[in-house]
Amino acid sequence: MTTVREATYEVLRDLGMTRIFGNPGSSELPFLKDMPPGFEYVLGLHERSAAGIGLGYALGRNEAAFVNLHSIASAGNGLSALIDAYYLHAPLVVTTGQQDRRQIMAEPFLVSRAVDVVKPYVKWACEPLRAEDVPAAIARGYHLAMQPPRGPVFISIPMDDWNKPCQPVAARRVSQTVEPDPAALDKVARAIDASRKLALIAGSQIEEDGAWDETIALAELLNADVYAEPIAPRWAFPRNHRLFRGGLLPAQKPLADQLAEYDAVVVMGAPVFLYYAYVPGEAIHSGTKLFQITNSPQDASAALAGTSVVGNLAAAAKYLRERLKKGARNAPQEPAPPEPQAEKPAAGQTMTTAYLFSTLAELIPRDAIIAEECPSSKGDLDRYIRLDQPGSFYSVRSGILGFAVPAAVGLQLAHPERRVICVVGDGSLQYSVQALWSAVQTKAPVIYVVICNGNYSALKGFREFTKVGKNVPGINIPGIDATQIARGYGMQARAVERPEDLESSLRAALESNCASLVSVLVQEGGQKTMGMDQSVNPPNYG
Repeated sequence: MTTVREATYEVLRDLGMTRIFGNPGSSELPFLKDMPPGFEYVLGLHERSAAGIGLGYALGRNEAAFVNLHSIASAGNGLSALIDAYYLHAPLVVTTGQQDRRQIMAEPFLVSRAVDVVKPYVKWACEPLRAEDVPAAIARGYHLAMQPPRGPVFISIPMDDWNKPCQPVAARRVSQTVEPDPAALDKVARAIDASRKLALIAGSQIEEDGAWDETIALAELLNADVYAEPIAPRWAFPRNHRLFRGGLLPAQKPLADQLAEYDAVVVMGAPVFLYYAYVPGEAIHSGTKLFQITNSPQDASAALAGTSVVGNLAAAAKYLRERLKKGARNAPQEPAPPEPQAEKPAAGQTMTTAYLFSTLAELIPRDAIIAEECPSSKGDLDRYIRLDQPGSFYSVRSGILGFAVPAAVGLQLAHPERRVICVVGDGSLQYSVQALWSAVQTKAPVIYVVICNGNYSALKGFREFTKVGKNVPGINIPGIDATQIARGYGMQARAVERPEDLESSLRAALESNCASLVSVLVQEGGQKTMGMDQSVNPPNYG
């Protein structure tokens, strides 16, 4: 016999979850006391930040991360990170404290109903019926979190459970690859072979399933035009590749018009389709055959058109590549020329985001990782930052602000050999600003590039798109000094107001081995409403 606490740490060790991301409270102390050798505790100053760092770590490693949060606050302060994990297919095992079992019925202070609150956004939520079930529940949660489509699980643990006697629990191994139906893939192959002009849509599940190389090989075999899914949370195809054509627009009619010239479209690892603004129209024009290959039964069931195949993306791409007839369907094309460096503003002029990103693109390493949360500037980021290695880009899928700042810390901890650059708006920064402290304390050399324009520019763009008028409160956010905030957390920080100072400030941050922040004053404007400004060419969607 051992204790629940001892058995739990052994299960965590066996499953490789020895980094604990958390924000502790009174009900978690019995678990955290005297942490065994080999474990590390990563503290977030807010549940959103703690869970968000774990989320970035899970995405970066493609493995489950262990998060320990506090009682009711786990479902209040931390819920947005759980929602992000759900939509990003990020495997998190989230445990949270609960009041002592012996007084739960009396509704004591800090009693939690978090299990019921989080259920819509986790794969599984439970509070074990017996103390001795806790280690087995964590093991079960790990395997559920890692099954495709991956996602978060949630376990509430009463604080008096940890010292109860318990039998040791052996960590089992469970396979995680679900093969797609060969007969269904054969139908896709026949349609591709019969097509005259083919497009592939590259979605984030390509990276989840380790299908990067197989997808490139399939696209090259078919000479297919490749587009990124709308509002892509990950870049799943090299952006410098000769076949890459940019991103799809997140509304029905514009997206269908983009794909109108193709008689066959295969969506690899993405929903069909992710829309934002409502622009009515067909999901796909009637002359186009549409197929979806996804690891998510939910995405397959929610598609508005086409035929869906559920299964592992790498296995599907390999199967198709081995059975398709060779020969180009589309006319060979040269790669799009790189965007020229944006014109440098004249002395005394404020910088554009185009100038910021063109300068950053000249300086960052080829294996850099971008964590992005700058909605109003995303079009310029997509235009100028062209990375061609897997795991190079992470963005929010849920639309909830607060993702990128903590996720960047987790990504850096997962990839100490690469440099993580978090590009974030001055408004978005405020939602998880406490994570700056965690970056400093963990010695994670994240570079935060803060786009400072003093307002919620994405809202201004959507206000114009929806024609609601200009009399909308709460859009301007003056008086925020990101550099002073960062310095208060112990971080190196620079403010850049003149274009002639930008390159030297970015270069200094890149040459430093410490976490740092560069606040860049920019003009208002740029891409509007996630690319729904129809004056923007589709490859440069926002």
